[in-house]
Amino acid sequence: MKPIQLLTCAALLACGLTAMAEEVVVYSARNEQLIKPLFDAYTQETGVQVKFITGGEGPLMERLKAEGRNTPADILLTVDAGNLWQAGQQELLRPISSKTLSDNVPVHLRDPGNSWFGLSVRARTLVYNTTKVKSTDLSTYEDLADPKWKGRLCLRTSKKVYNQSLVAMMITEHGEPKTEAIVKGWVNNLATAPFPDDTKAMEAVANRQCDVTVVNTYYFGRLMEKNPKLPLAIYWPNQNLSGKDAGVHVNVSGAGVTHHAKNAAGAQRLIEWLSSEKAQNLYADSNLEYPVNPRVKPDATVAAWGTFKPNQINVKDAGSLQAQAVKLMDRAGYK
Repeated sequence: MKPIQLLTCAALLACGLTAMAEEVVVYSARNEQLIKPLFDAYTQETGVQVKFITGGEGPLMERLKAEGRNTPADILLTVDAGNLWQAGQQELLRPISSKTLSDNVPVHLRDPGNSWFGLSVRARTLVYNTTKVKSTDLSTYEDLADPKWKGRLCLRTSKKVYNQSLVAMMITEHGEPKTEAIVKGWVNNLATAPFPDDTKAMEAVANRQCDVTVVNTYYFGRLMEKNPKLPLAIYWPNQNLSGKDAGVHVNVSGAGVTHHAKNAAGAQRLIEWLSSEKAQNLYADSNLEYPVNPRVKPDATVAAWGTFKPNQINVKDAGSLQAQAVKLMDRAGYK
């Protein structure tokens, strides 16, 4: 083969390898309708193709473990710090060093070892019936254990990670004995058996089956968009600004680069872009969540719910104490 032909072949091979590198594969526990517009925007801006597979967080993590070195996934994208922590503990994610992510993601909303980073914030707060409860009647998550709420409280099942994370964070703040007493108080005050989801719990409050519940705010936003006349309102608990109360429980959806990523550099660039001011509104607004980047304002619908002091405890505790939280809820009779 002539030298010029060899150069041409080498150039074509290099181009082919470059083209292969310009693809990022994402395993996502977030719905396609939420993530596809983001990935389309990234492709339009950078030319990098993003392929994704959606599914439940548990099955996706099991798939990553089973595939091992052969996995095509470069990124794991999922909800709840508890799930992200589990992925890190199972060595499904690799630590990365990124000044961009350190600048864009507050320290309490990312893994201390930099294996995963929050990309949107969800607040788990109180929603009450405005015809039966005054806002001045409410104060804290802990107060819902008071006998004055007997027969007036509705909750989502303890089987969902959102409530497991809330209780795990309470263990960090109060210790196990006090948290268990609080959860037992919640159980004693239930108006009915726990509901399968936040929306059902809020509908029970609206229908006067109970007076107050604990939900993620985006469920409230979705329900009120469908029926704005419902007698429901948000209350931000644990807001004693003197420091006595830790603040509203917050959690994250987030992402990390997989341990066996074929395109780790490209994966990191995509996660960094998702944390950027340009992408944050797209990411958070699609699900009525809060931007993780503090320089970005929330969607107008979300902003209308008012401001609050968030809990500053690192959300990793939602994962590291998850097993203790589940056992505690079982002991307390929270089903």
